[in-house]
Amino acid sequence: MAQAHLTIDLAALCANWRALRDKSNAEAGAVVKANAYGLGVDKVAPALAAQGATRFFVAVAEEGAALRRILGPGPEINVFSGHMAGDAGLIRAAHLTPMINSIDQMLRHVESLPGHPFGIQLDSGMNRLGIEADEWRALREIAIAQNPSLIMSHLACADEPDHDMNPQQLRAFVDMTDGIDAPRSLSATGGILLGEDYHFDVTRPGIGMYGGAPFDDAQPVVQLDIPVIQIRDVHPGETVGYGNTFVAPALTRVATIAGGYADGILRAMGPDAVLWSGDTRCKVLGRISMDLIGVDVSALEDAPETLQLLNAAQGVDTLADWAGTIGYEILTSLGTRYARTYLPA
Repeated sequence: MAQAHLTIDLAALCANWRALRDKSNAEAGAVVKANAYGLGVDKVAPALAAQGATRFFVAVAEEGAALRRILGPGPEINVFSGHMAGDAGLIRAAHLTPMINSIDQMLRHVESLPGHPFGIQLDSGMNRLGIEADEWRALREIAIAQNPSLIMSHLACADEPDHDMNPQQLRAFVDMTDGIDAPRSLSATGGILLGEDYHFDVTRPGIGMYGGAPFDDAQPVVQLDIPVIQIRDVHPGETVGYGNTFVAPALTRVATIAGGYADGILRAMGPDAVLWSGDTRCKVLGRISMDLIGVDVSALEDAPETLQLLNAAQGVDTLADWAGTIGYEILTSLGTRYARTYLPA
């Protein structure tokens, strides 16, 4: 094996989507922004469409246009950033549905694309995207008269089930949308797990279908095998890697593997990170560098050809904990140098 190899299990991904769909007392869409969280929208989106997903969510119009080329006509493609200046041509040509985030966006949309489908994104308290309550009171009747395809908001703390922000945003969303006939959507993965009160008409499975928290029952979706380039004996008092951060306390067998922060293996995870050879844990030694990592393989009887960083025993959230980040960043940082294999759905 000349390069690190990422295996993406589409059957597991689809099983996770179905499980979240079945927990939703609603239609389930699918969030495939950021190249399907780094796993390849050209493979992920058709697999989900084959499972019955008909609403997809992307971040920007350019992603939506690419997704339309992949999926063809039919599925609804919603754009979280709404109708940005200069997007009218893409929105029209790819038949995208922008989630309108402001009065300015609404004016831009109805003036440049009269009669074209749109949705509404409301700010229920996150203060990120969406029409604020005061704006919405002024715009509501005009917007509703034009039959939006979806009215949505986004939860800030859904991965913390007991957080006071969850019921606060739920109340705000209900207050802003009560009496509206258009389909409503409040919940991504975390909101789905909060229960039926948060489901409304459409849910938006995202990180959970890719195998990440807070969906603890998710099947693992990714496996990362990294080839061993060289193995050497490091004697007591000798060091490994930049900065001499690891000093061997005893004779140590060290494998140098072909991966690093250029491949999305975050440098910050180094002090705590381990890889696996079968059932044996092998600790990272010293710093993670751009292309290379030193790993302690002293416990192995035979020289390994590869070591696993992601597998069923160690998912993206474990790596995220080591790096002080979240599983989303681990997934979306996965590099372009990996050979990729997709297990069929």
